[in-house]
Amino acid sequence: MSKKASAPRSRAGAPGNRKRTPVVVAKPGPNWGMIALFGLVGAVVLGLIAWSIITVTQKNNANPSSPSDIEGLSNFRTGAELGRNHVQGDQTYPQSPPVGGNHNPAWETCNGVVYTQQVPDEHAVHSLEHGAVWITYSPDLPADQIASLSKRVEGKDYTLMSPYPGLDKPISLQAWGYQLKVDKADDERITQFINLFRLKASVEPGATCNGGVQATGAAPVDTSQGA
Repeated sequence: MSKKASAPRSRAGAPGNRKRTPVVVAKPGPNWGMIALFGLVGAVVLGLIAWSIITVTQKNNANPSSPSDIEGLSNFRTGAELGRNHVQGDQTYPQSPPVGGNHNPAWETCNGVVYTQQVPDEHAVHSLEHGAVWITYSPDLPADQIASLSKRVEGKDYTLMSPYPGLDKPISLQAWGYQLKVDKADDERITQFINLFRLKASVEPGATCNGGVQATGAAPVDTSQGA
């Protein structure tokens, strides 16, 4: 008798009709760690860009390039030329406080002095001619605001500060030919005014703020008799 043919086997020895179990290859999922890292880096970069823009903007705001950049500024250099003669006695000025005009031969010492009493216009105007910024304030200005203004002046050459009765605004700043009136000591335009006009508004470049008089009250000193 002939032998029966045996069933074919797979290479592994299993019968040929056995089905192989398909191998499922898992698809890789999102790498959340890397996504989070890139997101964090992006946020930091955007933050640095925003900070840089804000810093540059603030710096530009504090350092205007021309008088027209200061909102509310009064420019008296566009009209008739302000007198610069040295004269004795009281003077009448069209602005209050004055921003220029004929003035006393002696300037008010303006090397960062905070005067607690009114100073004569005629001496302060001479200080403006030398390039000083004169900060005046209403005598009833709150003490904390006076202290804030004082910090802008104390020890800073070509600045002076004094109370000024009869102001129509709480605070008024003067440079030769320019004036700015504000309501609060924290107004950013005060910084703008000082940065733009201190020394730069001088019509007598190189003139000193040392060695002047420290006169107080409304009447100027008669320097013809000696200060």
